[in-house]
Amino acid sequence: MIRDPKDLKRYTASERLNHWTVGMSFILLAISGLAFFHPAFFPLSTFLGGPVWARILHPYIGVLMAGAFFIIFMRFKHLNTLTPVDKEWLKNAHKMVDGNDHDMPEQGKYNGGQKMMFWGLAVCMLLMTLSGVPLWRAWFHFDVTIVRLAAVVHAAAGVTMIGLIMVHVYAAIWVKGTIRAMWYGTVTRAWAKQHHRAWYRQVTGK
Repeated sequence: MIRDPKDLKRYTASERLNHWTVGMSFILLAISGLAFFHPAFFPLSTFLGGPVWARILHPYIGVLMAGAFFIIFMRFKHLNTLTPVDKEWLKNAHKMVDGNDHDMPEQGKYNGGQKMMFWGLAVCMLLMTLSGVPLWRAWFHFDVTIVRLAAVVHAAAGVTMIGLIMVHVYAAIWVKGTIRAMWYGTVTRAWAKQHHRAWYRQVTGK
């Protein structure tokens, strides 16, 4: 959907479907995972039909998320390689937080902060997937020591991932005009020029 013919295409429909598959899976996994993590969150299991269904569905949803995330990783990893310009952007990130982004280094499709987020989530997803296998007792049978270690890694990676996603959502809301990129696939030229000027030059030739 092009809301304005002058808007710039940032994501295809396939990329947005991929993103929202990961996003919706993450929400369901976070809800059920927190219900298993502490008794205070146990009522959250009702969102998946109760504790029994939450326990059954959690690993299957995890497989869906791992698969969808892998596709995202393969799609965007070449755009998330850190460059010297990204490191300079990260050094000046406090200016961005203060609302003064006019002196920030020109960024491509993703800035240094977004790239750090990408690799942070990739590491968490890898740890969640690897540690989730020994915990799936219906299909796999590992030594109890490995299961206990996997439970610690799974919980730590899960809490870290929840924190990163909260930052991701906050940043998307904070930078006005960002969310529409994942709803409609487009951004305004003004948004692109202000936040990702190198990418703007690349796609417009200006």
